[in-house]
Amino acid sequence: MSRAEVADGVRGGRTPSPLWTLGLLRSELTTTFRRWRTLALLGVLAAVPVLVGIAVKIETSDGSSVHGGGGEGPAFITQITNNGLFLVFTALAATLPFFLPMAVGVVAGDAVAGEANAGTLRYLLVAPAGRTRLLLTKYATTMAFCLAATLVVAVSALAVGALLFPVGDLTTISGTRIGFAEGLGRALLIALVVAASLIGVAALGLFVSTLTNSGIAAMATTVGLLITVQILDQIPQLDALHPYFFSHYWLSFADLMREPVYWDEVTKNLGLQALYAVVFGSAAWARFTTKDITA
Repeated sequence: MSRAEVADGVRGGRTPSPLWTLGLLRSELTTTFRRWRTLALLGVLAAVPVLVGIAVKIETSDGSSVHGGGGEGPAFITQITNNGLFLVFTALAATLPFFLPMAVGVVAGDAVAGEANAGTLRYLLVAPAGRTRLLLTKYATTMAFCLAATLVVAVSALAVGALLFPVGDLTTISGTRIGFAEGLGRALLIALVVAASLIGVAALGLFVSTLTNSGIAAMATTVGLLITVQILDQIPQLDALHPYFFSHYWLSFADLMREPVYWDEVTKNLGLQALYAVVFGSAAWARFTTKDITA
């Protein structure tokens, strides 16, 4: 079912059915992942682990150790030469603060505003009952992109890590040894947590997208808000507000590489993302269901 067929079905007066909803979701997914912009974003994300892996390989080619911190997030980079699987954790830590949320912000910001700018939004919303379905479909598509983007980074890092460095049993942050299979399981779990960490940005971007008919303005505003929150999260004087910023607990996924796993900050992160999704998702629904689509 194409986008034109979906719109024709709605204009024809038929009540939207579950099959119509699935057809619209499939159409949205196909349209989103076939855009050159989306493919370019995924290409950039896939290139980050390659660049990190090559840089580490060159730096350690003379037998010296790579420079890094000591414990969380990007500090995983110090372990890459011992086990290529650590490149997955390093790449996710490197892309999560900016590259991944920026890509999600671009897709989310263009979700509704891009349709309005292209003049296709009014055809999809001829039936008033279609507004909530369409908004949910847009959000589901954005979340699918969150997962796809995260997996692209993880898979690219795993391939490069296995190609350039040895792989096998690995040492956790706590100093215990776990098998390679369990390490892969931890890597998958971390990738899922990172993808879930982006649902707040996705909801925020979708809300911004309902406020304007310009896709470029919505994307720029979403990315601008992302950068602003990241800066505010680094200001010590705003320490009391930091736990409420959607980016504050992003790097808590490092606790999944402890033995036993520390779930405290991970659950705080997921709960905070769910709160942002509810608040800004509700705001997007309230705005979208009253939006003048003829303007």
